[in-house]
Amino acid sequence: MKNRFKRMIRFSCAAVTAGLLLLSSSPASAAFWGASNELLHDPTMAKEGNTWYAFGTGLEGERGLRVLKAGSGVWTVQKSIFTSPLSWWGNYVPNYGLNQWAPDVQFYNGKYWLYYAVSSFGKNTSAIGLASSANLSSGNWKDEGLVIHSTSADHYNAIDPELTIDKDGNPWLAFGSFWSGIKLTKLDKNTMKPTGSLYSIASRPNNGGALEAPAITYQNGYYYLMVSFDKCCSGVNSTYKIAYGRSKSITGPYLDKSGKSMSEGGGTILDSGNDRWKGPGGQDIVNGNILVRHAYDAENSGIPKMLINDIDWSSGWPSY
Repeated sequence: MKNRFKRMIRFSCAAVTAGLLLLSSSPASAAFWGASNELLHDPTMAKEGNTWYAFGTGLEGERGLRVLKAGSGVWTVQKSIFTSPLSWWGNYVPNYGLNQWAPDVQFYNGKYWLYYAVSSFGKNTSAIGLASSANLSSGNWKDEGLVIHSTSADHYNAIDPELTIDKDGNPWLAFGSFWSGIKLTKLDKNTMKPTGSLYSIASRPNNGGALEAPAITYQNGYYYLMVSFDKCCSGVNSTYKIAYGRSKSITGPYLDKSGKSMSEGGGTILDSGNDRWKGPGGQDIVNGNILVRHAYDAENSGIPKMLINDIDWSSGWPSY
């Protein structure tokens, strides 16, 4: 499942310089911004004014969702979101863990919307929740309640939420992990909760269902879907990698560069890591042109760190 690194991580880090991560509003084309030396898994980012905020899965012993803030080239840890559990979580996930998973944040219709998952490792008795805020700097989030949930009777897993805005300004939610794969549903513009059918847009029937963490963006007439293939959460032994396809319709079919449908196991690999950065995944596409994901640092005990690149769309496919 996307996250679940808590068995591996037993400590947290102090704030350090973010290296090449610049706070400019428009970095150079296809540039590598750098890596945060703060632990962060399943990252998502948003910018308010001149300040970037990053959100991710909570650490071992750390309640809620982890929050980082970047100012003057330095990432600092902020107060976590949901330091106290919400009363309704247990109604849908009786055995949920201490921390919550895989958030997604976006600004839409005058508010920041934060989707997140409540679950337990290896189970599909899960729930996606929603919180909203007028601004990020306050750190104040309003509980908007349940979005969607799954049980052991379902063929999907309600985790790894991703808010996507289509070319006409309509909100959609993609989600999913293993089982029958990635799902998509249209949202009501006011409640930001499902109002339509559930579409299946990607699966890996011949690979043990090993995909999760959808991210969708619209570019030059196509919707692009990125997912994480294979397994996370084993440090430098993680086999995560990022794959993609594209479609003229947000509901699919999404085809990879060879023409194979992602519903039939297709997906062109974008990032499979390197000697230092192992198992990249848990990705998010920010503002349509920034890729943020975690990878395990082979030079630092295999801990997960946040990597950030610009995305180059000039070929009609993503690269960096």
